[in-house]
Amino acid sequence: MNEIYKKLAVCLESVRAKTKFEPKAALILGSGLGDYADEIQIEQTIDYTDITGFPVSTVAGHKGRFVFGCVGDVPVVIMQGRVHYYEGYPMSDVVLPTRLMGMMGAKKLMLTNAAGGMNPDYQPGDFMLITDHITTGIPSPLIGENIDELGVRFPDMSEVYSSALREVIKKEAANLGIRMQEGVYVQLTGPAYETPAEIRMCRNWGGDAVGMSTACEAMAARHMGMEVCGISCITNLAAGMSSQQLDHKEVQETADRVAGQFKQLVTAVLQNM
Repeated sequence: MNEIYKKLAVCLESVRAKTKFEPKAALILGSGLGDYADEIQIEQTIDYTDITGFPVSTVAGHKGRFVFGCVGDVPVVIMQGRVHYYEGYPMSDVVLPTRLMGMMGAKKLMLTNAAGGMNPDYQPGDFMLITDHITTGIPSPLIGENIDELGVRFPDMSEVYSSALREVIKKEAANLGIRMQEGVYVQLTGPAYETPAEIRMCRNWGGDAVGMSTACEAMAARHMGMEVCGISCITNLAAGMSSQQLDHKEVQETADRVAGQFKQLVTAVLQNM
């Protein structure tokens, strides 16, 4: 058996020893949305530290637990704190939580993040519906021996982000009066913010927003057949797009400012996806 799959199986056994909850949808919370999980109808929580072999997030503002419960009548598992590649974990560990939620039973995955805006039409506080992504700047989570139990060796990535779920997001955003940009998300490694030259490169590639998470998780989810959607909160203009220096405080402040709208949108989407 593949070593990565063995580790997943151990994690799943550890979770199943604590809960039999079966989610239909999974949600990964980005910066500014961390407390969203506290507001749903919670059935159970499991700290990452209580799951055998599970990687633990070291980023401030990321709690580090799974929350099981319902949004409306939809059973969901929420990842309250994600693991990033820049924390020093192998990419297989970065996407382990995503794969684990799929193995728990989730068929659909909603990804959220804070991102830097590269499109000149974007402003801090905007939301961007992810239509596609570019992962050229990070190692693929599918490198190495294929995990046949999860998916095929050469998976199709022509529609990573479900067109059906994108329509749900656009409809619910319109119903809530939330302006929704649409664009391509570029994932780079972090933890340093990008240089202006790197941003020019990413714009030339066709990117509209840039961040340090999400795309690798989406790729792993699609590999195992999950239906995926994603929304970025544009928390700052990317390097070289303004004269302002970048810092995590600005990211957090912008994310917190629009968190109310973001939570409304996430709830509406989860109930209708």
